[in-house]
Amino acid sequence: MASTARRDVPEPPDFGILKRLARDQLIYLLEQLPGRKDLFIEADLMSPLDRIANVSILKHEVDKLYKVESRPARPLVLSADIVNADKMSGRSRKYKIIFSPQKFYACEMVLEEEGVFGDVTCDEWSFYLLPLDEDIISMELPEFFRDYFLEGDHRWINSVARALQLLNSLYGPFSRAYGIGRCAKMCYELWRELEEESEGDSQGRKPEIGNIFLMDRDTDYVTALCSQMVYEGLVDDTFRIKCGSVDFGPEVTSSDKSIKVLLNAQDKVFSQIRNEHFSSVFGFLSQKSRNLQAQYDRRRGMDIKQMKNFVSQELKGLKQEHRLLSLHIGACESIMKKKTKQDFQEMIKAEHSLLEGFDIRESTSFIEEHIDRQVRAVLWGRPCLGTRRGWQPSHTACSRVGVPHREPVSTPKTTITDAFNSLARKSNFRAISKKLGLIPRLDGEYDLKMPRDMAYVFSGAYTPLSCKIIEQVLERRGWQGLEEVLRLLNGTEFSEAGAAEASPGRDSQRTVLAVFLGGCTCSEMAALRFLGRERGCRFIFLTTAVTSSGRLMEAMAETRA
Repeated sequence: MASTARRDVPEPPDFGILKRLARDQLIYLLEQLPGRKDLFIEADLMSPLDRIANVSILKHEVDKLYKVESRPARPLVLSADIVNADKMSGRSRKYKIIFSPQKFYACEMVLEEEGVFGDVTCDEWSFYLLPLDEDIISMELPEFFRDYFLEGDHRWINSVARALQLLNSLYGPFSRAYGIGRCAKMCYELWRELEEESEGDSQGRKPEIGNIFLMDRDTDYVTALCSQMVYEGLVDDTFRIKCGSVDFGPEVTSSDKSIKVLLNAQDKVFSQIRNEHFSSVFGFLSQKSRNLQAQYDRRRGMDIKQMKNFVSQELKGLKQEHRLLSLHIGACESIMKKKTKQDFQEMIKAEHSLLEGFDIRESTSFIEEHIDRQVRAVLWGRPCLGTRRGWQPSHTACSRVGVPHREPVSTPKTTITDAFNSLARKSNFRAISKKLGLIPRLDGEYDLKMPRDMAYVFSGAYTPLSCKIIEQVLERRGWQGLEEVLRLLNGTEFSEAGAAEASPGRDSQRTVLAVFLGGCTCSEMAALRFLGRERGCRFIFLTTAVTSSGRLMEAMAETRA
């Protein structure tokens, strides 16, 4: 299986301190408010907040909790409405607005326009980092991709820089930094400025993370738009993982209730299948089920003492594992049903043909057929070919990221074949793919149960470009020898030594912080985990948000023209 460890891999740092710091700061801010407290929370913050400080903790600090819809400026307008209503009725109260992770000048402008700027005090909750798992940290900024890469808004650069500063102070100093992309360069430079101003809080500490690699999402759109084939990716595409947990509905639970499940390394079943190609998962779960039954069957023939030990030490764990096993089997069955309805295998075949540059006309005909049937299309066409009623993607966004798309209805229709031919002329993907060997040359069938390289995450047809770049740069300890690839990518790359390079800790040098600006997919994390096991190193993922083709589509649809 892909999850089988082949070399000693360093243990991940303890990221629990990030949760404790965020929780303690939030409680401190709430404690500063005297008397009765009513807390209004933006809806998008509810799930991250629950991971940091659950409701029972907050109830000790506030009297009432209210959820506010997360439309642009809506929480601020509602706050202003409450203040103005109190003033009209002659009620006197104190008001504080806590911004997370930072306050923007535009927020003050809204408060001023609503006439309450002088009635409220403002504070910041520096909640930059949310550990989702032992190797995943999210900034929970899904809007980062749209704001920066589609609309050119740089407002989140400071948040990323401060997040890096916090990680460097707790788990650094980082010995070497690599990166590619304009956003990566800006974040790195601002972070270094912050480090110089703070006089290096991490100096003298034994580092736990040695290397850091920053990558812009627009360096590699292809990987993010490919259909995911690893289990975690398919769960995300099918059920939408949010803040590290998923709601499994009745079709999975085989009951009339939905169950919220936390997906992380603590789930003994999920941790063994999350990185596996989906074709291997059913067989593993079947064997797991038989093994679990065998453990239950051990009760037969036990004497009273043995039964007592079994009940007190093993039974609870077996029941929990059985519950999780049932849920993941149900999830697999649900995924299979949905993929069968969507002609999933034909879609994968079309994607692979487009990636390899073969059967372009046949593949694009397949895409056009799916458009006519109002089925979401594939690969580069996936974000902008769909014409489902009620969902109209932004033509401007599609053009900006170089994705072929149907022209607006008022203009003459451009065939999809022409769009892909145009893309081939404008894009350097074919040349990059050939230069880096992204399309494996196969002698016989690719063994997905015992994969040989990172391409297994896409059925052996394609190695993720983003992951290949990281592999090559770490292997070369820089960009030497990749000049042609950089020219084709038209990227802004950097490689800088840090203060700790002279005397790094051994394990820290085998721990890499991979920073994805604009989102990281489950497939990319699975591929880099595989690479880490092969090379005996540990990848830690810091991402502005976990993303997928569906989320990128939504961002493009929301983008202002």
